[in-house]
Amino acid sequence: MPPHRSRRRHALAAALLTGTLAWTGVAGADPGPAPAPDGAAAGLGHGTNLLVAGLDRRSNLTREEINRLHVGGQECNCTDVLMLVHIAADGHRLSVVSLPRDSYVPFAPHDHPAHSGKINGAFKHGGADLTVRTVERATGLHIDHYLETDFRQFAAAVDALGGAEVCTDTPLTDENSGLNLAAGTSDLDGRGALRYARARHVFPPGDLGRVRRQQRLLLGLLARLSDARLFQDPVATARTARALLAHVRTDGHTDARTLVSLAWAMRELTPSRTEFATVPISDFDHRVPDWGSTLLWDEPRAEQIFAALRDDRPLAAARQPGGPVAVGMPPSATRVTVDDARTAAGLSASGFDVSEAPAPAIRPSGPTVVTYDPERARYAPSLAAALPGARLRPVTGFGPVFRVEVGAEDRGVTQVTYDRSMVEGAPVTGDRLRCPKG
Repeated sequence: MPPHRSRRRHALAAALLTGTLAWTGVAGADPGPAPAPDGAAAGLGHGTNLLVAGLDRRSNLTREEINRLHVGGQECNCTDVLMLVHIAADGHRLSVVSLPRDSYVPFAPHDHPAHSGKINGAFKHGGADLTVRTVERATGLHIDHYLETDFRQFAAAVDALGGAEVCTDTPLTDENSGLNLAAGTSDLDGRGALRYARARHVFPPGDLGRVRRQQRLLLGLLARLSDARLFQDPVATARTARALLAHVRTDGHTDARTLVSLAWAMRELTPSRTEFATVPISDFDHRVPDWGSTLLWDEPRAEQIFAALRDDRPLAAARQPGGPVAVGMPPSATRVTVDDARTAAGLSASGFDVSEAPAPAIRPSGPTVVTYDPERARYAPSLAAALPGARLRPVTGFGPVFRVEVGAEDRGVTQVTYDRSMVEGAPVTGDRLRCPKG
C-alpha cells in the first residue's frame, strides 16, 4: 500500500474513534468517576464495545451559556443520547447503533423493586453504573468502555476539530434547538453542530430522524478531519486523543492510551466499512403508566442486530432481503386518484386510500406522473416508492389528494409497507451518508 494511502486510512480510523466520542454526547455530564461496567450477565463476544452517553442536564451551565448554546428547557437528569459503538476485532469495521431514549426496557437490578422503564431513566435511578448494566441486559452485549459529555464540551470539541460539513435537500428550521439551515451544503461550527444534532421538529420528526442527522454530522466531521490530514502519525493521534478526553468523562479504565490503541487497530478502516443503525421499533406510542408514551423494540429484528455485534459480523447481515419496500409514512394517510384500474388495485393492496378516475383514450407518452401539493410533500416518497420511475410534479394549491396519471412508460406497482425503522434507522454504510461531492 502506498504510504500516503496508509496515512489517510489511519487518519480516518482515528477520526472515527475520537469523532464518535466528541459528537455523540449532546447533554450535560455528571462530575465524578463512572463505575466500570458489570458484564457478568452479558455475552463477551468479540471486538470492543463502547457505550457513549449524553445527559440531559443544564445545572453546570451559566445562563449566558444556556442562551448562547440555545439549550433552554427543564433538565431530566437522564440520558438524552445512548449509542453503542462496536469496533471489530480486526479493526476493519466500526458499527454505531443508536438506542432511542424512550425505549421501554427492563432495568438491571438496583435498589428498587424489579421494573421496566424508559432506557433514558436508568441514569436517574442509578447513574452510569445502572445505565451500563441496563444496556447490557437489554442487548446481551458486554460494554468495555463508557464515555459521556455535555452541551458545552460537545460544541468545544467540534470547534477544536475544525467543524463539520452537512447537507440537506430542503431548509431545516427548528425553533426548539435554534436550527436554521439552508438547503445545500453547510459548514457548521460547534454551536451550529449542537443545534443540528439536537433538532427533533424537522422532517423526518422525532428521535429516529434526529439520530440519522447525527450520523450525517459525524460523517461530516470525519471528512473534515481526514481532508485536513490531522492524524498523520501516532504522535498526532495521541495528542488529539488527549485533547478530546478533556471534553468527555470516562470510566476508570479508559484513558488516552486506550483510545490511541483502538485508533491504531482501525488504521485500515475505510468509509464503506463504517455502518450506522437504530434499534428497530415495533410500536412508536406504547403507553405505560408513570412513563407516558414509550417505544417498544421490534424484538426479533433488534436481536438480529445485537447478535451481529456479539458475533462480530456486519450489521448488513441483520437485514432481511426481499419483501415489500419500507416507507416512512403510512399509505393509508395518502389519498390518491388513479386513472388506471390495474395501478389503482396495486396501490390499494399496499393500503393507499385510492379512488379511480376515468382512463384517457390514449395513454400519454413518458413515465407516470404524480401531481400533488407541496404541503403534502412528506407523503410523496412513499407513493413514489410504490410507483417506480414515476415523475413527481408539485403544484402549489393542488389540494390534499395526489393525482396519478399513468404514462405509456409505466413500470407497474411495487408493494410497500409502513416501517419507519427501516426507512430512518436501517443499517447503512458511511459512504452512503456522506454529502455528495462535486
